[in-house]
Amino acid sequence: MRDVAALSGVSLKTVSRVVNDEAGVSEDLVTRVRAAARTLDYQPNVTASNLRRSGGKTQTIGLLLENVANPFSSGLQRAIEDVARERGVLVFAGSVDEDSSRERDLATAFVARRVDGLIIVPAGHDQSYLATERRSGTPMVFVDRAPNHLDADAVLSDNQAGSRAAVTHLIDHGHRRIAYLGDLASISTAVERLAGYTDALDHARVGLDLSIVRQDIRTSDQATAVVIDLLTMPDPPTAVFASQNLVTIGAIRALRSRSQHQSIALVGFDDIPLIDLLNPGVTLVVQDVSGLGATAADLLFRRLDGDNGPAQRCVLPTTLVVGGSGEIRGPYRSPAKPGRVAP
Repeated sequence: MRDVAALSGVSLKTVSRVVNDEAGVSEDLVTRVRAAARTLDYQPNVTASNLRRSGGKTQTIGLLLENVANPFSSGLQRAIEDVARERGVLVFAGSVDEDSSRERDLATAFVARRVDGLIIVPAGHDQSYLATERRSGTPMVFVDRAPNHLDADAVLSDNQAGSRAAVTHLIDHGHRRIAYLGDLASISTAVERLAGYTDALDHARVGLDLSIVRQDIRTSDQATAVVIDLLTMPDPPTAVFASQNLVTIGAIRALRSRSQHQSIALVGFDDIPLIDLLNPGVTLVVQDVSGLGATAADLLFRRLDGDNGPAQRCVLPTTLVVGGSGEIRGPYRSPAKPGRVAP
């Protein structure tokens, strides 16, 4: 700005007023300053300007997602961006890939760049590394999974209830041998969804068969291989509950590769783009992804606006959306009776 002022023959204050589109500068001076700026290829430092104008705020937030390529993550990001945009705030996003060290490195990098707050889908089991930042006043909200060893806001889905509804739906349609396909067993959401699966079986007095419970499935290709293996068992499952969207995609591929997509029932967890184009359609437990993102962003901005109340835990319900695959009838015509263990 000093170079622009010298070249245009005006004061530094005049350059500042022109750059910031303030009133009270003659048209002649505006023309001279802008011409000098073009000659020098001057670009205003937005970060420095914002720091001066907003009491040290950078008008940015950091967003840590599991994987920005996953439809669930991208849906979260869009909902958060929509809220942030109304506030004139930019969102910097990165993927943690279920790697605790990557989560820590990315969070530390965002903090070093002076983001005003953080929204985190945690991968690790210990977020105490953020305790100093939390005490120093950096707002942070955890979404999809609660933090561990850190008192902070969290916005979650009711995973256990959603999973229980999915399995109960399959039981009500005559199924007893219901395979479970799970994400990493170490992830809290996977733990909750497995708990919902076992709850539903227990309530219906259906025996738990661990041979058809498969966990630590991370990709759709892995899920395809697991489902094919299950269907070649001597006593294969008649239904599948896939507890994550990529796992559901793999299950769909397996069933179609064996032409069993109209005889083996399937319920998935999480929405999947274009899933309605399949025949039969796929029955899904759908999270309110937009609600999760918007609620997390609203909570973060309330903290930025001065809300110093105790940490909040918001739990949003899930919805079972009937699509066709979950309604394929099983060998039993009525739900298992309480007090009897079904085969």
